[in-house]
Amino acid sequence: MDLNPLISPILLTLALALCVTVILIVVATPIAWWLAHGRGRGREMVGALVTLPLVLPPTVLGFYLLLALGPSGPGGWLAGLWGARTLAFSFAGLVIGSVIASLPFMVQPLRNAFAAIETEVLEVADTLGASRSQRFFRIALPLARPGYLVGAIMAFAHTMGEFGVVLMIGGNIPGQTKVLSIAIYDFVERLEWDKAHVLAGAMVMFGFVTIFSTLVVGRGKDNRLH
Repeated sequence: MDLNPLISPILLTLALALCVTVILIVVATPIAWWLAHGRGRGREMVGALVTLPLVLPPTVLGFYLLLALGPSGPGGWLAGLWGARTLAFSFAGLVIGSVIASLPFMVQPLRNAFAAIETEVLEVADTLGASRSQRFFRIALPLARPGYLVGAIMAFAHTMGEFGVVLMIGGNIPGQTKVLSIAIYDFVERLEWDKAHVLAGAMVMFGFVTIFSTLVVGRGKDNRLH
């Protein structure tokens, strides 16, 4: 069996999942912190918007992302800065779409981890003269490490397995937007069962490892609390 058609989707998907996870760690941190410790009536509204990708059909989210990233949307204007016409059907478009689709998987574990930090701990640090940034980076972040681990695992895994959104905004361009899920679908359509089996079996194993890892991290967190 020729493995070349399998290697490209695997490498592309790994690169996409890694980029998305790193971006989400940065983007989700202030959102999760504000949702956990901020004040104001808008918190639940923002929380609902962040969670919306979980309940929307992927084709609906993908459709609106396609409009936003296309030539007539903000993505078209942004792409014009370097001479391109659109962000859709490109790796950059896949990254943007996957960040939005996977955002809840990073924000929710972080929000829970930040919310579990007792305010008394931060208040004691305040009375000892710690600045706001010192309280966050030296106390909150270390205590929220399990949330980061769970969020990173879930966001990485969700990006690896995403189908509807990436199909809508990326299409099926080999070497550019043809990720694992689309490659499996393509092999099935072409009745290349052996190649579909290899990729699908690998994804089943990856899914098991993902779930097992989150359970281990969660159990370790519970043991520390007790």
